[in-house]
Amino acid sequence: MTDPDRSTRQAGAADAVLTLTDSATDSATSSATGPELTAPGHGRAAGTAVPASAAGPPPDGPGVTLGLDIGGTVLKSALVAPDGTVRSESRCPTRSGDGPDAVLRTVLDHAAETLDKARAADEDVRAVGIASCGLVDEEAGSVVFSASIQWRDLPLRRLVSEQLGLPVALGHDVRSGGLAEARLGAGRGHRVVLFVPVGTGVGGALLLDGKPFPGSHWSSAEIGHVVAQPDGDPCPCGQRGCLDTIAGGVAVARRYNERRGSRPPVSGAEEVAKRAAAGDPAAVRVWEEAADAMAQTLLTAVTLFDPAVLVLGGGLSQAGEQLRAPLRRGLERRAAFQVLPDLVFARLGERAGRIGAGLLAWDLIEARGHDGVRT
Repeated sequence: MTDPDRSTRQAGAADAVLTLTDSATDSATSSATGPELTAPGHGRAAGTAVPASAAGPPPDGPGVTLGLDIGGTVLKSALVAPDGTVRSESRCPTRSGDGPDAVLRTVLDHAAETLDKARAADEDVRAVGIASCGLVDEEAGSVVFSASIQWRDLPLRRLVSEQLGLPVALGHDVRSGGLAEARLGAGRGHRVVLFVPVGTGVGGALLLDGKPFPGSHWSSAEIGHVVAQPDGDPCPCGQRGCLDTIAGGVAVARRYNERRGSRPPVSGAEEVAKRAAAGDPAAVRVWEEAADAMAQTLLTAVTLFDPAVLVLGGGLSQAGEQLRAPLRRGLERRAAFQVLPDLVFARLGERAGRIGAGLLAWDLIEARGHDGVRT
């Protein structure tokens, strides 16, 4: 079933998602945070409209979905309306230091508590969407492996569905964030979107007609593990010279500390960016090497996927033009026949994962004919 008005409703809701009021944010929990907006980027002339069939399900009455974003340190949740509007948000520590069972118990307890509070507020929670870190088999509904929370072959979809008695959709955290950006954020209005969050590492998600493309083995668009320097540093994945080892936040900080001379060490890549902006030669060199490796890798992605827009997210995107300008120069210098995409910044910030999880749940409701429980 499709609804030709869905794109309009979700597009109209995007501003509401981006401008959630302080009172609405406070109504979630005292620790909830509002949007962390990055630079909005430039126009979208290169794209074509996303078909209505890809933009999310039609509402058939009041209701919300519960979106859960499971990270290595924090579990975030949101109640998401059919058009993508966020009703409330909350978060709690993941407790990954206490082991994998503790993380699972945290997820189940937080979801149940959030569900109870929503129902007490007369919200009709119709399904649950989960965005998990790690390698996620979305078809089987399991987290195959996640190093940060120590899960292996966990049937998370079934466990959450049994606990809550609701349909559950399971997705990958980066693909879920990309989904939200494609439908409601910086990628809205484009049929092919490449989402590249740059934080601790470099992630990637390919969105086609407003839907994530996971690939045959749930590992498509792994931008961070494209080899940029074949003789480079070893990567935990088993390869050498992956983009992650040059441009990921951990790598940028490490590479600077190895070359800093007598200057104090840094604890993160954000400080490297600040020192580069201030003219520190070692920081400038490390930052330029990271941007150049990213440009090389992203041109490969552009050659393969031909996106209309490339959305930069993650913590390092906060560097703004200090990141985007050298990336654009590197792409333009290398491009031959490729049509380069618009290079824009994500708009939903760290909220994208839980909003995308909520949208996954609405997609599940549509696919299942608006009823039934998936186990």
